[in-house]
Amino acid sequence: MHIKDKDTLLFIGDSITDAGRDRTRSASLGSGYVHEIAQTLRARAGAGRGPAVINKGLNGNRVYDLESRWTTDVIDHRPTVVTVKIGINDTWRRYDRGLISPVGEFEACLDRLLADTARKLSARLVVITPFLLPVTSDQEAWYEDLSPRTDAVLRAALANEAQVVRADLALLRAAEEQGAAELAPDGVHPSPLGHRLIADAWLAAVDPVRLESATAVPRERRPVRPEGDPGRPGRAGVRD
Repeated sequence: MHIKDKDTLLFIGDSITDAGRDRTRSASLGSGYVHEIAQTLRARAGAGRGPAVINKGLNGNRVYDLESRWTTDVIDHRPTVVTVKIGINDTWRRYDRGLISPVGEFEACLDRLLADTARKLSARLVVITPFLLPVTSDQEAWYEDLSPRTDAVLRAALANEAQVVRADLALLRAAEEQGAAELAPDGVHPSPLGHRLIADAWLAAVDPVRLESATAVPRERRPVRPEGDPGRPGRAGVRD
C-alpha cells in the first residue's frame, strides 16, 4: 500500500523527530527526517497536493512521556499513518541521570500505545528503531541497555503488525564509510545527512518508488535484416 494524497501522516517521538520544530505553528515539521519525508512525498505527488504531515516530536521524551500525551497528540488527529520513533532517551537517562527505564516496562508501554492506536484508528503503524553511533568510548557501554531495548521495539512492532524501519542498521552501515560523527556529531542527534538517511529508510520501507512499465528501460532490439543480407563481419570474419 502506497501513501496517497488523502492520507494524514503523523510522526511522534523525541528530539530526533522534533528536530527544532516551531511548536507555535502546527504546520512546522522541523529540519529533520520528517521534513525530508514530507518534501519527497510532495515532490512525488506532482500536480497533487501530497499527504498532510504532522510532527509531534518533543525533545527529551521517553516512552512514558508519549503515553501521557497520546490521546491529544495522536488519536485526536485521526491520522491514517502513525510513525513512532522512541527509545534512545530511555537508555540515555540511565547513564546521565541514573533514571532507569526497565526494558519490560518500556516494551509494555510501547505495546499499549500501538494496540490503542490499532483499536481506535484504522491507521497504518510504523516503528523506527532507536539507534546509537558512539563517538566517545563511554557511549559504547550504552549498548548494554539499548540492544535489548531495540529487541523490545521489534517485538512490540511485530505484536501489533507495525512496519519496522531499521534506522539503526541503515546508520551503522553508513557510518562504516562516512564515520559516526558525520552522521550524528554527539552519537545521538543526526546531522542533515543522518536525517536524510533515516528519511530514505522510511521511504524505502513505507512508500517505495513504483517502477512503472512505461518508464522501464526498453531492451535493445536489433533491426531485422532483409532476407539474404549476410550481415557485418564479426570476430575473425564470422558474420553475426
